[in-house]
Amino acid sequence: MVIKTAEFVKSSQKWQDCPEPTMAEYAFIGRSNVGKSSLINAMMNHKDLAKTSQTPGKTQLINHFLVNENWFLTDLPGYGYAKVSKSLRKDFEKLITNYILNRQNLVNLFVLIDSRLAPQKIDLEFMEWCGESNVPFSIVFTKVDKLKPGAADRNVEAYKTELLKTWEDLPEIYVTSAEKKTGTDNILKFISETNQFLIKNKVRFDD
Repeated sequence: MVIKTAEFVKSSQKWQDCPEPTMAEYAFIGRSNVGKSSLINAMMNHKDLAKTSQTPGKTQLINHFLVNENWFLTDLPGYGYAKVSKSLRKDFEKLITNYILNRQNLVNLFVLIDSRLAPQKIDLEFMEWCGESNVPFSIVFTKVDKLKPGAADRNVEAYKTELLKTWEDLPEIYVTSAEKKTGTDNILKFISETNQFLIKNKVRFDD
């Protein structure tokens, strides 16, 4: 997929305020400092499209971008912030879960995982919830450029081993680096092929 245009549409404080669900939507989510904004910017060939923040949890909005004028990319608030109050964390979680469960044009959720870390309980629990809620998702390992050769493969295999304790089949897995743009073309290829399938089958989201 060639990115011809990518533009910010709006930020929403609740899922009901999101843009009209008239076209396919792909959302990106992960814990704080996972490199979500950097990966989105690398995919879109745009240095400042998704804004990064030095303070995890500071900006908690659903951010929509229109890509090639025919699909939405959604930058979701992170989950599992440790530096905010429990009540505020619950508000974040409610915003995220309501969006994921109610957004009718959400085609796929990309769950970002820091490839430098061993399997984290919060990530495993979130993916388990996605599975139990029948939410289609893919796993995106980030920051592989920060690791020595072979280390990323070992960490990815560790996640697979952990997931297969409760999963029969694993979702699509992508290994990426925002800095070197590793894996970004594979994600865009998946989105392009999915969009073509939806068009071919005349799938509508606003019925």
